[in-house]
Amino acid sequence: MRRRLLSSTLLVAVIAVLLLGVPLGVVVSRLIVDEAAQELGAEAKRLVGEVEYARVQEAPLDPQQLEQKYPGRFIQIWERGTPLRVTVVGDPPPSGHLMTEDAQTNTGVYVRISRDRDQVEQDVRARLLLIVALAGAALAVAVSLAVVQSRRLTLPLQDLAKIADRLGSGDARPSKHRYGIPELDRVAQVLDRSATRISDLLTREREFATDASHQLRTPLTGLTMRLEEIVASSDEPEVVREEGEAAIVQAERLTAVIDELLAAARRQRHAQAEPVAVDEVLVQQMTEWEPVFKDAGRVLQLEGTRELKAMTTTGGFGQVIASLLENSLRHGGGAVTVTTTCGDNYVVIEVADEGPGIADDIAPKIFDRNVSGGGGTGLGLTLARALAAADGGRLELVRRRPATFAIFLRPADDDGRNRVVSGPA
Repeated sequence: MRRRLLSSTLLVAVIAVLLLGVPLGVVVSRLIVDEAAQELGAEAKRLVGEVEYARVQEAPLDPQQLEQKYPGRFIQIWERGTPLRVTVVGDPPPSGHLMTEDAQTNTGVYVRISRDRDQVEQDVRARLLLIVALAGAALAVAVSLAVVQSRRLTLPLQDLAKIADRLGSGDARPSKHRYGIPELDRVAQVLDRSATRISDLLTREREFATDASHQLRTPLTGLTMRLEEIVASSDEPEVVREEGEAAIVQAERLTAVIDELLAAARRQRHAQAEPVAVDEVLVQQMTEWEPVFKDAGRVLQLEGTRELKAMTTTGGFGQVIASLLENSLRHGGGAVTVTTTCGDNYVVIEVADEGPGIADDIAPKIFDRNVSGGGGTGLGLTLARALAAADGGRLELVRRRPATFAIFLRPADDDGRNRVVSGPA
């Protein structure tokens, strides 16, 4: 990336220098030549005036004085008379390249003044070299700025890559690094929030495992003791019956402990739910799935109430929608319509297609693991329902033919934020 930034910046700088420097060089060259010609013409006019004044005063021309007054000039003066008077001042340039201007009067005075053109061209070359030097300095500055900017952009990206790799390896400590670039700071903030969430999840999982091992140890020990009593008293029916009833009580207690631990874990997951714009997640998923449906010759459309917000997590809700769209693509037919509505207690998202629907013998257990009506894995709808329940929602089959699934979520403005929507886990 750094090499691309440097090459692109250098290319832009070269193009800018060429677009500005070439016209500038042409203009400067013409300006110097024009200024030299104008200066030479002004000298010719001034000189013809001086010659005319000397004729009126009947004073002879002094070539040495004219040479001192017009250094570096080759001057030729013709005065009408009998005989014709010609005055030459200075020597012609050795190169033979002359820049000449002339002037004359009505009284017969003609003046031609020349200078060496090579001197003018040397001045032009000096100015062009100055322009080239400035262009080189501009390119050097552009490259320096490109190097600084590329380091400013690539080093934070490398740092973010290390942070992401660290998160993937299980080190979920937030870095709290900020780089002074709004877009990169936004990515860093998202990674920090993800790190915090991963750390919380790991902590809760460890706490759950610890609580489970601690809470289950006592009921399991009691159940083991009861079963040992049953084995030891197999020839005494009354003792066997009494110990069996006690074992049942221990098993029920064990079940209650497991239910309590799962409920506590579920409440922790619900605490992560936050107000989510339903339309943003739906549009994102439909944008991702629309090319696949289009290749299959099918239509994917969104209807219903807009700008709804529900209590869920963006990732979980997106996975549920993706699972339903994939299920409609593989097992359904015709157009797939996603409809959003809002009631008093729920935000409802329905996903329906125009296919043959779900067979009656499969419909009651459609959300069971490894149950599929079309050669699938039988895990998609099971996981989708678990994700919906984990975020405090519910996924149901509301119509068999054509197949219509509905997701029930809590509205974002629901005051009962701690209320858990019942549903299968």
